[in-house]
Amino acid sequence: MSQFNSYIDNIDTDFWRNLCISRGELLRYDRGDEFVTVGTVGRYIGYVKSGALKYVCFSSDGTPHITGLEFAGHFVCDFPGSLYRQKSRCSIIATVPCEIHCVTSSEVSELMQSDARVKEVVENTTRELFNTVYDRLVDLYSKPPQQRYDELISRDPALFTLFSLKDIASLLNITPTHLSRLRKK
Repeated sequence: MSQFNSYIDNIDTDFWRNLCISRGELLRYDRGDEFVTVGTVGRYIGYVKSGALKYVCFSSDGTPHITGLEFAGHFVCDFPGSLYRQKSRCSIIATVPCEIHCVTSSEVSELMQSDARVKEVVENTTRELFNTVYDRLVDLYSKPPQQRYDELISRDPALFTLFSLKDIASLLNITPTHLSRLRKK
């Protein structure tokens, strides 16, 4: 079975895990804590040891919209924006208590400048993240909600233990009521 986030299947996860564990520090985040706040530059790239996080962007009226989810065994950051000191367009928020091995974005940025291997890994990771996000966008326009829900749940049947019904509905771009109906089918 492929990973929930398809980019994980195509990047050097050992590189990111080892970098974050060997050069970073283990930080704890409680439910609701922000790993990155919209409008700020992300300070860290993290390897999620335990827990789960959601990527949240906000419409002009302040309505939150879930654009991504991360789990233990994945890495988390405003990527690649934090490497280039760009302000984040979303917040990354813990949905349950998390432990994350965090290395500073500035350290990774410096390594990119001096180590061709790091630059190559960052370029590949950027490409694979783009492909994942683009696939999700295309799915929103080309697949009905039931198919998107079925595919989402097939990648992680325990999704509802880490994320609220409202968050999952937002990720699927449907209402919580609609999601409740899809779950009953």
